[in-house]
Amino acid sequence: MAMDTSLALSQSDQENLLEELAVFKIQGRDKAGRKVLLITGKHFPAREVSGEVLKKYLEEKIYPKLEEKPFSVVYIHTDVQRSENLPGISTLRSIYEDIPINVKNHLESIYFLHPGLQARLFLATLGRFLFSGGLYSKLRYVTRLEFLWDHVRRSEIEIPEFAHDHDEELEYRPMMDYGLESDHPGVYGGPSMDTNHLSLYSMRGIA
Repeated sequence: MAMDTSLALSQSDQENLLEELAVFKIQGRDKAGRKVLLITGKHFPAREVSGEVLKKYLEEKIYPKLEEKPFSVVYIHTDVQRSENLPGISTLRSIYEDIPINVKNHLESIYFLHPGLQARLFLATLGRFLFSGGLYSKLRYVTRLEFLWDHVRRSEIEIPEFAHDHDEELEYRPMMDYGLESDHPGVYGGPSMDTNHLSLYSMRGIA
């Protein structure tokens, strides 16, 4: 669902909402010592924040904190709902195209936590066309928190409780990882496997 550009909230209210929900945070470092941009998808209010406000917020509040140095992204996709938390495809494309070239060049990896089957299918079919400049190749699926800690410093990253809960559920329902059960019915969105665990997840990469 595309964002509604005729929103009731003023621009400043939308910016304040993004700040209050802490959708984007520079927090901790990866194992190589690079800063981590933590994005919590479930917290993003897609119905209330326009694409233009989001771009302005990133330009003014987030990109400067990266200090034009290499960084990684941890994107938490857990419990994301298509209608509530995801902007439209055209908005995603527009936001990506407006990312400053120096920011794009310094992005090392995107760790996509709890992708879900629909996320993988979406990015596998459209990701290469939507995101140019090599972004697609930097995506790494991470189906368990234990594998995220192979790449980022665990003591420095605060993961929401609902992501921990989902991780525990996967321990009891492992077939969710293979797309044989519906883990997030409303998810819309994702593509690449964590290469450190490629053999373990080879079936999941084509699920």
